[in-house]
Amino acid sequence: MRAIEATGEIDKKGVLRLDGPLSLREKKVKVIILMSEEDEEIEEKRWLSAMTSNPAFDFLHQEQENQYSLQDGEPFHD
Repeated sequence: MRAIEATGEIDKKGVLRLDGPLSLREKKVKVIILMSEEDEEIEEKRWLSAMTSNPAFDFLHQEQENQYSLQDGEPFHD
């Protein structure tokens, strides 16, 4: 797989708009979006909010998922 760098913006509808045309034509591509750190904090908050309200994660609230207590293991200090 090869990489091509391009810049652009994501509009209010969530559509990626590049600053200019690419030399590639009629190709399927995979896009990785890199943002500045200030946007990163906002996105992390949105992701955490979505994760906590997404029904796909409801199973984590089930009693059998509550396997560990504060007395298990040892503290981790980073």
